[in-house]
Amino acid sequence: MNRPTPDKQRQLMIIINPIAGARAGESAIDMIEEEAHNLRYRPELSLYPDNPEEQLPYRIDVRFTAYSGHATELAREAVEKGYYGVIACGGDGTVNEAAQGVCGSLTILGIIPLGSGNGLARHLGVPLTIPGAFKVIAEDRVLNSDYATANGRPFFCTFGVGFDAEVTDKFAKLPGRGLKTYLKAVFEEYFKYKGETYTIISNGKRLTEQALLVAVCNASQYGNNAYIAPNASIKDGLLDVTIIHHGNILENTIAAVEMLTGFTGKTASSTTIRLPELRIIRRNKGAAHFDGEPATLDEEIDIRCHHGALRLFSTEKKHKLHALMSPEIPIISPMVLTIRDLRFKIFNLLNK
Repeated sequence: MNRPTPDKQRQLMIIINPIAGARAGESAIDMIEEEAHNLRYRPELSLYPDNPEEQLPYRIDVRFTAYSGHATELAREAVEKGYYGVIACGGDGTVNEAAQGVCGSLTILGIIPLGSGNGLARHLGVPLTIPGAFKVIAEDRVLNSDYATANGRPFFCTFGVGFDAEVTDKFAKLPGRGLKTYLKAVFEEYFKYKGETYTIISNGKRLTEQALLVAVCNASQYGNNAYIAPNASIKDGLLDVTIIHHGNILENTIAAVEMLTGFTGKTASSTTIRLPELRIIRRNKGAAHFDGEPATLDEEIDIRCHHGALRLFSTEKKHKLHALMSPEIPIISPMVLTIRDLRFKIFNLLNK
């Protein structure tokens, strides 16, 4: 692994996606540049606190992405030059690209979340405000995080095949971004999706399931606090593999509500298993997604967790589950309980 070059000042590369998600724009860019400037003048972070002439802790290099994959190229440049950190300012796609450039090195990844989902940032507890996210960078707490690869391509939050991959592909083709556009893609795909048979192989054991989707999760959520693996950890060396069992429209709807309320894996509609590596076999080549970015992969997909191989600026706070639809809300709580009861009744009737 490359080690940051010894210097009087640590170097940070600020990578900004100027068209990220729904929150980027001139005002956001101005605020990022201002916060980056303020970060340079933090005497308490200085490597040389006894020498007033060497109080500046960081040297800042601001770059803008211009095309797909550019953040990866810039991050790799930072690693090659021994930069202390790379700060990805954008959505999940930008974070994924920058993380690809630094994983396996000692260069630290920071996140300034500007996207609509912000899955990894939310899992880490990084504030969604620009000043709050920069405060995490300033605190300089480093977490040795896992990441994973599917057929050699990295992902840092979630990888999936099945319904969510088809939705991701459709979402990428629709005009606009944000939760509203994503939900449109979900509903357009929902009533026509038929499910698929998947075989999961790990450590000599084989599981075959007819599933709505198979999600392999390093972190807990897709983004927007939609939890596909509520108990996932990014530092345990294991991947949470969530299988949403295929059913009728009502059963699939119940599974969706469970995801939005953080109940995935707690009822009969889904199964979660923890594995360090696995192979997924399906009938045909088809859609997949890497942290919400669409892709096409072969029938066989080899997935592996790389333990502790990504360094992240993180908070001291323990990750807490904040579901998109909280089961503690008075209207939601009885609805969730009713849906769970109904799910088990349907399951029992079908299996008598």
